[in-house]
Amino acid sequence: MRTPPGTWPQLCTEFKALPQAKAGTNGSRPPPAALRRWLETRFTAWPLRDTTGGTEGLFTGYYEPQLTGSRKRESSQQTPLYARPADLLTIDLAEVEPRLAGMRLRGRQQGQRVLPYYSRADIETKGPLTGNELLWVDDRVGAFFLEIQGSGRVTLRDGSTVRVAYADQNGHPYRAIGRTLIDRGALRSDEVSAPAIRSWLQANPAQAGDVMRSNPSVVFFREAAAPPAPAPGDPEAGPAGSLGVPLTALRSLAVDRTRVALGSLVWLDTTHPVSAKSMQRAFASQDTGGAIAGAIRADVFWGYGADAERAAGLMRSRGRMWVLLPAGEMLPPTGDSAR
Repeated sequence: MRTPPGTWPQLCTEFKALPQAKAGTNGSRPPPAALRRWLETRFTAWPLRDTTGGTEGLFTGYYEPQLTGSRKRESSQQTPLYARPADLLTIDLAEVEPRLAGMRLRGRQQGQRVLPYYSRADIETKGPLTGNELLWVDDRVGAFFLEIQGSGRVTLRDGSTVRVAYADQNGHPYRAIGRTLIDRGALRSDEVSAPAIRSWLQANPAQAGDVMRSNPSVVFFREAAAPPAPAPGDPEAGPAGSLGVPLTALRSLAVDRTRVALGSLVWLDTTHPVSAKSMQRAFASQDTGGAIAGAIRADVFWGYGADAERAAGLMRSRGRMWVLLPAGEMLPPTGDSAR
């Protein structure tokens, strides 16, 4: 394991030495006032800017969905969740050109050629992944939204629950089907939200498949181990993000890793999607997402359950974003940020 750079080892030691909250009040975490004083003393907030110099961006939300299903197909109405295909090739472009670090191509080999991997339409209509099903779920629309979230839970007939996590993606760009519905005149731009899209798909089953196939991107899954039970006062551990650590509701953030380093501390100033009140919180950048691109663009993890689903589905909030760096350190000159 690599040693964290700069002053981070010292900061980690300081954090562990902070006074702990009294038992039963805040778990094993420092009291909010002590944590705030430490952050204000030891870190500097650097506001992010986009390529035009603007300081305001878009924040959306995601959550951990719950579906029902089975390990074997039980009816023609079920939809498969696919495991990562063995013939999926991943090409790391950094090995060809270091300036392309973080960029990857995915494809499949056909003879001496490397072709794009199968699109959603190819997979659904031509069946190239038959036999590669991980699970079968009862809700076709729910399965589509599970791909967008990247992880979730599937309750089996015996009452047991399987957690599924992101394993890979077919390499095709993500296309928001909200735009498809707007282009077709099915929804107005001011009506588009995850609940509205879900309702439209459920109310129009004959057209739903075609609309969902307009997003060529497909996510592949793997079974994830159940997390340990949380300590008293601590939140339930969420699915693992891109850093491989469990996400925490309203503390974990998905970012564009080419603009914000994974593991960074981030401050958001935005609006709560349900209450419409000001929402100012510290987050850790622990995840990424296909639709998250740009310096001032992030996805807030809301957790698990009906409340989390509602908030995540409604969140399309404008706001500002800061990266917290150890005092004395400067933000790397990426061209998308300034102090």
